[in-house]
Amino acid sequence: MTMGPRWRPPARTDIRIVEADRGDAGPRVELPTATDTRALGRALGEVLHAGDLIILGGPLGAGKTALTQGIGDGLGVTTGVVSPTFVIARVHLEGRIPLVHVDAYRLGGLGELDDLDLDVSQDESVTVIEWGAGMAEALSDAYLRIDLARADDSDVRTAVLDAHGGDWAARVAEALRARHV
Repeated sequence: MTMGPRWRPPARTDIRIVEADRGDAGPRVELPTATDTRALGRALGEVLHAGDLIILGGPLGAGKTALTQGIGDGLGVTTGVVSPTFVIARVHLEGRIPLVHVDAYRLGGLGELDDLDLDVSQDESVTVIEWGAGMAEALSDAYLRIDLARADDSDVRTAVLDAHGGDWAARVAEALRARHV
């Protein structure tokens, strides 16, 4: 099922690194619009590999699904990426790597996440889990955690990109350079 025209990244974005060296935490990036959030996702999607795990955190409306839409675009997903809130998981098989998009908000813990059998396809796909903090980390030794926040009085979002293991830090830096941050 196609969900309208495929999103295209803008020629220029207003993404900017607010804090690059944050000790144990990764860079904090300012995203003035939802378009910039999708553009960051696209840049990340372009550096992803099969087996990658991304855990998204942040309150409702912070941009988790918009970021995942951009990741899908960077992977070449041609069907619309929408929130899997009511179905818990959506799988997009088209593109250079399949995308598994999970909403763990209604899951009661690691046991219920494990019941989804994500490990069956995890090595062959990119897995993005919204609301997965505190349980999804057990799925892989190496993952990228992205915490999003949105200002109360504007559309400006911030994203903290926190690399855990593997070559995540280098790939995050590559994605940020690709967006001319």
